[in-house]
Amino acid sequence: MATAAATSASEPEAESTAGPKADGEEDEVKAARTRRKVLSRTVAAATYKTMGPGWDQQEEGVSESDGDEYAMASSAESSPGEYEWEYDEEEEKNQLEIERLEEQLSINVYDYNCHVDLIRLLRLEGELTKVRMARQKMSEIFPLTEELWLEWLHDEISMAQDGLDREHVYDLFEKAVKDYICPNIWLEYGQYSVGGIGQKGGLEKVRSVFERALSSVGLHMTKGLALWEAYREFESAIVEAARPVAGFLSLFDREQTFDSQLEKVHSLFRRQLAIPLYDMEATFAEYEEWSEDPVPESVIQNYNKALQQLEKYKPYEEALLQAEAPRLSEYQAYIDFEMKIGDPARIQLIFERALVENCLVPDLWIRYSQYLDRQLKVKDLVLSVHNRAVRNCPWTVALWSRYLLAMERHGVDHQVISVTFEKALNAGFIQATDYVEIWQAYLDYLRRRVDFKQDSSKELEELRAAFTRALEYLKQEVEERFNESGDPSCVIMQNWARIEARLCNNMQKARELWDSIMTRGNAKYANMWLEYYNLERAHGDTQHCRKALHRAVQCTSDYPEHVCEVLLTMERTEGSLEDWDIAVQKTETRLARVNEQRMKAAEKEAALVQQEEEKAEQRKRARAEKKALKKKKKTRGPEKRGADEDDEKEWGDDEEEQPSKRRRVENSIPAAGETQNVEVAAGPAGKCATVDVEPPSKQKEKAASLKRDMPKVLHDSSKDSITVFVSNLPYSMQEPDVKLRPLFEACGEVVQIRPIFSNRGDFRGYCYVEFKEEKSALQALEMDRKSVEGRPMFVSPCVDKSKNPDFKVFRYSTSLEKHKLFISGLPFSCTKEELEEICKAHGTVKDLRLVTNRAGKPKGLAYVEYENESQASQAVMKMDGMTIKENVIKVAISNPPQRKVPEKPETRKAAGGPMLLPQTYGARGKGRTQLSLLPRALQRPSAAAPQAENGPAAAPAVAAPAATEAPKMSNADFAKLFLRK
Repeated sequence: MATAAATSASEPEAESTAGPKADGEEDEVKAARTRRKVLSRTVAAATYKTMGPGWDQQEEGVSESDGDEYAMASSAESSPGEYEWEYDEEEEKNQLEIERLEEQLSINVYDYNCHVDLIRLLRLEGELTKVRMARQKMSEIFPLTEELWLEWLHDEISMAQDGLDREHVYDLFEKAVKDYICPNIWLEYGQYSVGGIGQKGGLEKVRSVFERALSSVGLHMTKGLALWEAYREFESAIVEAARPVAGFLSLFDREQTFDSQLEKVHSLFRRQLAIPLYDMEATFAEYEEWSEDPVPESVIQNYNKALQQLEKYKPYEEALLQAEAPRLSEYQAYIDFEMKIGDPARIQLIFERALVENCLVPDLWIRYSQYLDRQLKVKDLVLSVHNRAVRNCPWTVALWSRYLLAMERHGVDHQVISVTFEKALNAGFIQATDYVEIWQAYLDYLRRRVDFKQDSSKELEELRAAFTRALEYLKQEVEERFNESGDPSCVIMQNWARIEARLCNNMQKARELWDSIMTRGNAKYANMWLEYYNLERAHGDTQHCRKALHRAVQCTSDYPEHVCEVLLTMERTEGSLEDWDIAVQKTETRLARVNEQRMKAAEKEAALVQQEEEKAEQRKRARAEKKALKKKKKTRGPEKRGADEDDEKEWGDDEEEQPSKRRRVENSIPAAGETQNVEVAAGPAGKCATVDVEPPSKQKEKAASLKRDMPKVLHDSSKDSITVFVSNLPYSMQEPDVKLRPLFEACGEVVQIRPIFSNRGDFRGYCYVEFKEEKSALQALEMDRKSVEGRPMFVSPCVDKSKNPDFKVFRYSTSLEKHKLFISGLPFSCTKEELEEICKAHGTVKDLRLVTNRAGKPKGLAYVEYENESQASQAVMKMDGMTIKENVIKVAISNPPQRKVPEKPETRKAAGGPMLLPQTYGARGKGRTQLSLLPRALQRPSAAAPQAENGPAAAPAVAAPAATEAPKMSNADFAKLFLRK
């Protein structure tokens, strides 16, 4: 028995060293061979211990020394750790860190990383008892990963000495397989149970574990094969042990015959071949070789059918193998495919597989639990999934609400539901409204327990106490944490008032509750008063209805007309003449005061608008004066400038050189073999003064020569499909073609990079990149907005807009997108990672884009794309008005305003009038410096058309004389106008 236990203890290490994470086919084959060898030796050793030395174990290839070797190897490999510290300082440091982590957990027990670090340090220090306690505490709060469970199980297996310890390890395995679907843990469980085959009921225990493992992960297409083979090898080993030996009775003669045991192996082969699994062909060939009889036709038909199913599943499995974790989109596509087929076992399996890597995605848990609630409706399975969901995502209130509903639906004890609700309150929700939602779910549950046919009951008193506690909790706990109660409309109090009025016939309590609601800032809203009025109308009396409406008329500020109309309608139907007169007087007085307030507000708004218009007009005049001054300076002739320069040289020799002149001299590039004719001398004050500057005619000649020397960049439009246009590059970039080439060579072979330079040789910030293949150019478009030297680089297709005027470079949608959010008011210091961390709490974020200007600086805006509309809507409700780094953000569904479309020439023709000439602008539209070239003498102010009091003015009786039109002028007339002073 000791040999069998030691062998089983070595099995996890043997399996792990065989490579459970191997990706290649050879590693899988090696792992399978190792498992077969371990199982065969384990069963053989257990059989030897039970049958005695009469059985020739050497004939089976197993010796007791093998078991001892396995035990020694297991003890060496799975030992929790015997570390020898060189310095006491390091051990002391670990002890201080352990104390710090324990103190931190006493403050916040939901710190996951703190639990993991504490377990690691305690394990290093060899504190086995403390390690076990720390693991137990963590497992009660969080589900453990496969790695944490395997480490814990290996430690406990190495310390197990007797039957009680083995039962403790069995209990740990039972907990481990409930957290996540882990084929490796099931395999470890089956192999460890084989070590106890010699105990009472050991054989049934092994078979039970393997059957449960097959039910859980036997359909796993990539990892289920290992469990099938392990179970089959175990039964095959029993077949070999059950063969009669001369002079001895078989161990299993009392339980079953050899033929029935052989049939079990046949059954396992047939069951496995009917399921689509990877490497099915090898299993079928192994069955043909193992079976003494031909394979039945029914087995072949099931095998072929499974092969056909395997081909349908392969694209989804290959997509999972090629993608990187967590592979959520691939799993969701797989889930959709399984949902269409409708096999409950396979749907459950794919959900479990997806949750292993996406356990922190609340929407996935919601979808899984919703499927179980509506389709399977199996109590243990449904409640288990709901429990795991809230343990993985305790911050999601929707999961807790669904858990409470599921427990009520399946008749769970009231005390258990109450305990679960208390856990939800301590889960640490991220918003105040989440606490309102969980309280509503619990109060609804308590209301459904009450039998309102009785005047008083224990359940009713419990419901009223829960309402009172909810209001106190929101006022104290939630408001203290979030600076808001989360229930500004007092929804909980409204529900309480409805229950008291409708179900308990207690209008006095309902009126008290509504008085409290109105005193909390809700008296100014018409809908609140009308809600109270409707309740009084249904369960109260006319006197209280009239009183409520009179108060509403005086207090309502959003829709006072509506409240007044309701009051007058009620008095017209039920009131006396006196009541009608009072109502009319109150409503007229109130509406007159409201109109007066609105007029004052409108006048104030108009005054502010006028002030803004005056400021805008002042800015406009200032810009016009500045433009006129610049124009006046530009129109000065060269002769006048020359005279001014002579005067300046004569009277200002001691002054500093003007910045504009210095800049022109410094930027001038002399031709080869020439030097600039500039002399600098020191004046009396020691300042440098320009003695001689080249005349403008020579500077123009040099600029023209530079322009001729500068090579022109010609673009071949026939290569547009393999060329991209790159813009918004830094002007200071040196050798753009050299710096950009490695960047674009990642997309494909680059034929040429053609940067564009100005006449002075300065880089203009854009270039053309020509590739050898079209697919490289398409791949290069994905580099749009990539940061280059601190600026976002714009990469767009190379398109001739003169031939394609409707082409748009803007790659983002400008229409309504219900799954995308627009966020404004963000602090400029907010990073993409910080915003994504906030947004992903409300759903799966597919894309997030921070809007920047051309210099790469943030503008405080962002677009967030969610997986579906429901997630986006939920995020809007919960994030709008949120404070981020002292900035209050605004969140809305993305719906950009329509861009202005330039008018077509046809729209410029007036009805019955001549065609108006289109106004041509530059490449960047109408700029601020655009001037009118029409002389002022030819400009005529357009007389405004007279407007009648009602409608357009009547046409004049006499047509306008032709003399009012501008006369035709010759070139000489234009010359006279320009020469006129």
